[in-house]
Amino acid sequence: MKVLLVNGSPNKNGCTYTALSIIAKTLKEEGVESEIYQLGKQPVSGCIACYKCTKLKHCVFNDKVNEFTEKAKDFDGFIFGSPVYFSGMNGSLMSFMDRVFFSALRLEPHPFRFKPAAAIVSARRAGTTSALDQMNKYFLHQQMPIVTSRYWNMVHGNTPDEVIQDLEGLQIMRTLARNMAWMLKLKEAGEKASVELPKQEENRVATNFIR
Repeated sequence: MKVLLVNGSPNKNGCTYTALSIIAKTLKEEGVESEIYQLGKQPVSGCIACYKCTKLKHCVFNDKVNEFTEKAKDFDGFIFGSPVYFSGMNGSLMSFMDRVFFSALRLEPHPFRFKPAAAIVSARRAGTTSALDQMNKYFLHQQMPIVTSRYWNMVHGNTPDEVIQDLEGLQIMRTLARNMAWMLKLKEAGEKASVELPKQEENRVATNFIR
């Protein structure tokens, strides 16, 4: 069992990374492997609605989006982390997630469907809950079970040292990691017991309200 932890912050070893590191440590204690994927400082283009991915089966831009989608096939769960920018996730991560999840829609086997996922955010003070709401909608759209913790998945601090002082936030990260490990073990047990995944209807219904 492996979990891919996405550091959406441009800062490699900042507050978001600190929270993800706590998750990685706890997952290891639970017998689950993990890897932190750094989005980095390079600009990430937003989706241009060209729809070429519907035919190419990958995004038309050759950057980290296609690299990540290919990598995701080998992982069983995902946790996306972001700093809070103006009460939302940072712009690079939003563009990244837009393109990752849209270009993957028609892939079979699907790299994300039915794989547990969660979002975490870091903030100096506020804007955390709206950022979490924004990120969780990607998982809902992709039929990914959302892993919970004992509170909203957030840490507070302006520096990594301050995040380490957020004892409640660190406990939330540890609880999230244990819940992720538990869900993955349940999924593995279900597969061994031949529990089938939910049936998918062949034709997706899309209702347009203005005709």
